[in-house]
Amino acid sequence: MVRTQLIKPRIREILSRELPPELVSMLPKHWVQIGDVLILPLRPELEPYKHRIAEVYAEVLGVKAVLRKGRIGGEFRETNYELLYGSDTVTVHVENGIRYKLDVAKIMFSPANVKERVRMAKVAKPGELVVDMFAGIGHLSLPMAVHGKARVIAIEKSPYTFRFLVENIELNKVHDRVTAYNIDNRDFPGENIADRILMGYVVKTHEFIPKALSIAKDEAIIHYHNTVPERLMPKEPFETFKKTTREYGYEVEKLNELIIKRYAPGVWHVVLDLRVFKR
Repeated sequence: MVRTQLIKPRIREILSRELPPELVSMLPKHWVQIGDVLILPLRPELEPYKHRIAEVYAEVLGVKAVLRKGRIGGEFRETNYELLYGSDTVTVHVENGIRYKLDVAKIMFSPANVKERVRMAKVAKPGELVVDMFAGIGHLSLPMAVHGKARVIAIEKSPYTFRFLVENIELNKVHDRVTAYNIDNRDFPGENIADRILMGYVVKTHEFIPKALSIAKDEAIIHYHNTVPERLMPKEPFETFKKTTREYGYEVEKLNELIIKRYAPGVWHVVLDLRVFKR
């Protein structure tokens, strides 16, 4: 959950005794809390005092660990956070009645995507088969299984993230509806089986369109995430998806398009709801 407010009086009170006055005004006014772990953005000027600042925020906000915000990157969307306070960064974050266990220091969990996680809980239908091609810890597919009562095949390539996916299936008591695979989704053998497909990845999602088409049934719905430069919107990312679909002899209809969040300057993370026709 994201918190934005004035610096808490207690934090200001403690640190104003220890920091130069000009640095007190630079203390973070917003932060992200996932379970009982805090992600804190810190300006370079605060570097000499970073551990003490983290300690005070932890005490006042009642968390067990504090990480300094870093950049997300790599194939598995790894975080690059610096541990400033505490030692245990594994936590359980509760959102919309779902328990997500994760290691905040190593696995990305974006509070900015909460609306999409809530939306997925509402679009899923009881008994339909959902294939989540980039499951992570179950970010998008757990809401479908828990609230939508859908059957889910959750595919996650990273062995470390996969451990938490398996735990979360048990934590949320949906082991009878969710089957997890620790493989590259391109190695998944199922064809023509999915009523709905989740493609919750960014930057390179278009490379996986052919695999999604092979997994999809006729008239399946695909929730296709990708990042797109603003200058290419609104044509992209639909044009690329449509071009690939036609190359494989199918058609696609766009049902919906939503902006999730700003990904980088001039680049947006968007999601398209698409229906594919394979006849």
